[in-house]
Amino acid sequence: MLKKIVYISLLGLLGWTATALGQNPLGRIPGAGGFRPSGSGGQDSLRKRDNNEDSITIRFRTLDTSRLNMMDSSIRDFRVRWPIPVDYMNLGNFGAASRSYGFQPIMKSGWDPGFHAFDVYKLRMDKVKFYQTTRPYSELGYMLGSRAEQVIHLMHTQNVRPNWNFAFQFNLFNAPGHFKNQNTNHNRYLFNTNYNSKNRRYNLYFVALGNKMQANENGGMLDDQDYLGNTTVFKERTTIPVQLGNYVPTSQSFLNSTLNTGNRQKEWSFLLRQQYDLGKKDSIVTDSTVIPLFYPRFRMEYTVQYNTYHYQFLDSNPDTLFYRRHYDFAATPADTFRIDERWSEVVNDFSIYSFPEAKNPQQFLKAGIALQNLKGKFDDGERTYYNLFAHGEYRNRSRNQKWDIEAVGKLYINGLNSGDYDVLASVKRLLSKKLGYIAAGIQNVNRTPSFVFNSASSYSFGPQPSLNKENITRIFGLLENGPKAWRLSASYFLVSNLAYFRDYYKAGQESGLFNVLQISGDKTFRLSKHWHWHLLVQYNQLLGNGPVNIPSLFTFNRIAYEGNLGFKNLNLVTGFEVKYHTAYKADNYSPLQSQFFYQDEQTIKMKFPEIAGFLNFRIRSFTTFVRAENLNTMQFGGAGGFGFYNNNMAAPNYAYPGFIFRLGIFWGFVN
Repeated sequence: MLKKIVYISLLGLLGWTATALGQNPLGRIPGAGGFRPSGSGGQDSLRKRDNNEDSITIRFRTLDTSRLNMMDSSIRDFRVRWPIPVDYMNLGNFGAASRSYGFQPIMKSGWDPGFHAFDVYKLRMDKVKFYQTTRPYSELGYMLGSRAEQVIHLMHTQNVRPNWNFAFQFNLFNAPGHFKNQNTNHNRYLFNTNYNSKNRRYNLYFVALGNKMQANENGGMLDDQDYLGNTTVFKERTTIPVQLGNYVPTSQSFLNSTLNTGNRQKEWSFLLRQQYDLGKKDSIVTDSTVIPLFYPRFRMEYTVQYNTYHYQFLDSNPDTLFYRRHYDFAATPADTFRIDERWSEVVNDFSIYSFPEAKNPQQFLKAGIALQNLKGKFDDGERTYYNLFAHGEYRNRSRNQKWDIEAVGKLYINGLNSGDYDVLASVKRLLSKKLGYIAAGIQNVNRTPSFVFNSASSYSFGPQPSLNKENITRIFGLLENGPKAWRLSASYFLVSNLAYFRDYYKAGQESGLFNVLQISGDKTFRLSKHWHWHLLVQYNQLLGNGPVNIPSLFTFNRIAYEGNLGFKNLNLVTGFEVKYHTAYKADNYSPLQSQFFYQDEQTIKMKFPEIAGFLNFRIRSFTTFVRAENLNTMQFGGAGGFGFYNNNMAAPNYAYPGFIFRLGIFWGFVN
């Protein structure tokens, strides 16, 4: 009976795709093997149909690694398709400023503009996927949420030739929000291609990447009374008065992308990398063909990268009282208030590689030198800077797949960030198939604080102190067992001279040494044949008086049924999720600078753990996610009657919304 009910429920939703899925089944993603050798035989119309003729083998790797990876087609975790990680918070709306519940300092030396509140929504150069695919492959995705929340996903990749691939990706995130003046509208674009010459000596990589982030900022609710508790007057949450943009009329149209009061950030990156290898030719001879091989021994690499950054805060109807109260200056209500900062960056990098072992391209030594030219345009004029830095790297993933060793270093020799450096060394060892992996490493970064702390920045208000270089050391370890589905990791940070903001805009620096311990574990328990419990626990402990706000405990639980209910092509996962963190003095948020800043007065405590119910299923290449989130906000009785008013707080004056419904449809198909 249960099978019939599920079948009838899904039939209406999937009927319109039945024909297309029958013609273009995805088959297997990923699959085994690589490109088939080209043959000269013709098509036989009388031959039996190959069940795998519509299937595809698709693999990818990122820019600075030669390791091939397979695409993740799992439907267990909705966040495979969602940009915000499970251990992150946001300011109450999808697309709003977000940060981790754990301690995540910037572990990168050199110039950094300092704007990271929207990083989780951005495409990153080091995460760009260079594909190899046996057939053209496309993904279409659309997600609809409460209050006209929209997510659009487009991706296509294909091999023009066996040695030449290109890929395109576009994403749109739009969310009007559940509170006043919360609308977010993010777009991100990506085009990349990689080419390998027929003799395997020359490689070319090209990337064009863009992120356009736009978020209206309301500064949080006014703090003169409990607006959430008054469900008689403020039953509709968009009527709650806010600190910025209170004049903006409520709109739930996803076509509304007007920036009234908030931040607009645009980042564009273009990269061209060329490599030429010297080495040894070889081949594999089979009964029907000869497959050419090439083993590099020495490589020359030239990379040129051009990046532009534009950061802007705009208020078309400024509230003088807010700016005087929090930033010690008065904006004129009759005039549009604007802060603007632009950067252009050109990096020329030349590197050489040596491959000690001919048949192991994943063992190499690399050394390089780079020149970085920077131009900044600020409210008071232009400035130019430069950096000259050297970098080196050693990697070795042994041919027996048991050892994985990495050592990376960078030193700024001259220029704006002279004296900055970062080093990383790690080793990973396969103990056995039953015991899994063990890994350990150490990382040290000596860096100039981000430019937003510099008095020359357009986002620097009033006199700011001169800051010393930050120094952060991270010691980490990992135990991982794939067959038994558990993972345990730990990081220990030693921090000195950490730069931070307080009181909305005032820069500070903690000169004393303090430590942070972070231990994380996750495990999947099999409760029965089809029921599973996935548990994630993170423990954080601050040792010393550092300006760091983190909950001592964060946990995420997912209990779900996983199976197919007897249907061959159905893959079903359904259940509920629970997320909880202990009370802590969460960072506040400065909308003018899009920065989280340290505060130690107001404690944020969850009224009830966050609860979500979900139904995920896949039929061949067609995947659907159905979610009901924030069920914990349900309230019976009281002045407002039944509703979802029992909101949790995200940060001081920022509340999470009530009930959210999301429906997402994703379709991957072979062209």
